[in-house]
Amino acid sequence: MKIVNALIYRNRTFVRGSLEFGSVITSVGTDNPGGSSGIDAGGCFLIPGLVDIHTHGAMDADASDGDMAGLTAMSRYYASSGVTSWLPTTMTLKEPELLEAVSCVSRFRRPVDGARAVGIHLEGPFLSYEKRGAQNPDNLRAPDIDMFRRLNERSGGMVKLVTVAPEEPGAIGFIREASGDASVSLGHTAADYDTCMAAFDAGADHITHLYNGMPDLLHRSPGLIGAGSDAGACAEIISDGFHVHPSAVRAARKLFGEKLILISDSLRCAGMPDGEYELGGQAVSMKDGRAYLRGTDTIAGSSVHLMEALRRAVSFGIPLEDAVFAATEAPADSIRMGDRIGRIAPGRDADFVLLDRALNVRDVYIGGVPVRSGGTVPVSNSTAAR
Repeated sequence: MKIVNALIYRNRTFVRGSLEFGSVITSVGTDNPGGSSGIDAGGCFLIPGLVDIHTHGAMDADASDGDMAGLTAMSRYYASSGVTSWLPTTMTLKEPELLEAVSCVSRFRRPVDGARAVGIHLEGPFLSYEKRGAQNPDNLRAPDIDMFRRLNERSGGMVKLVTVAPEEPGAIGFIREASGDASVSLGHTAADYDTCMAAFDAGADHITHLYNGMPDLLHRSPGLIGAGSDAGACAEIISDGFHVHPSAVRAARKLFGEKLILISDSLRCAGMPDGEYELGGQAVSMKDGRAYLRGTDTIAGSSVHLMEALRRAVSFGIPLEDAVFAATEAPADSIRMGDRIGRIAPGRDADFVLLDRALNVRDVYIGGVPVRSGGTVPVSNSTAAR
């Protein structure tokens, strides 16, 4: 198949061109000025499918439920919004519940109109009580490499990312061991700069939802944010305008550059009306699209999908090219899958999205197959280059 007359995202810029593909991309080129047959993109932006490495749920389903129907609903929700790859992200739960959740993900097969679950993110339970946020304190435990390996084995080796608080007993040794199997992220932590640097030296290379669940960046106490910047770590950020002020999103781009990663951190309330929901055994209330642990001012995750987070990042002043990079290439590289997803390049999976100039999703392709179509049509040579 071939798509012509698109503004194709490559190498941090947009160039008018054409894309040929089967299940993988076979060639990317410039349009023939005389016209070329194919599917006319009508001048839409063509970007890689988004890669959400931190999302708990949507459509009243959660990755921790261990429910195949819920994963299917989530997969379809993501694909409809331009997310083509995602990491089901678990909460802080007891080991038997986590084993069931990761086993379910390992057996999940996406529907034809759904996004790929390309791995698992274990956000807990190896976190700090002080900075637990919306994680269930009853289920926290010290980093345990044997437990990590049991979970990874049950998942069929699908754990791509694990979050840990580096100040917890045994954390540095855990990081040294686990980083051989997955990317290790620091988060939900009260650790100081030196402890975080020791964790990065041990093999951590990632920060879980920057600014949230960690000490503030202070001039005499830079903490995880300063350490991560110095270490060249990847840094996730929730750009919903609620978790992080737009100015702080812009500052994060300056601090982390190409290592900044947009995430949704969405909950089961994403795609749902305001109301009462559940998160890791705790009650969550959502009002006006904002989720809190019920009866508290503790922010839970978000109610937006990653494409909406991208659009909001652009509205905050992040250049479109940088926002696309932070939602595609950067997350793919951070979970060691940049050779397969997250880029428009020959040999990569044919996962891509067509956006109109207002950044609304028009078409979504996964493995070269359209899973959402907004009206692209085949054209003759005479009309393809208009």
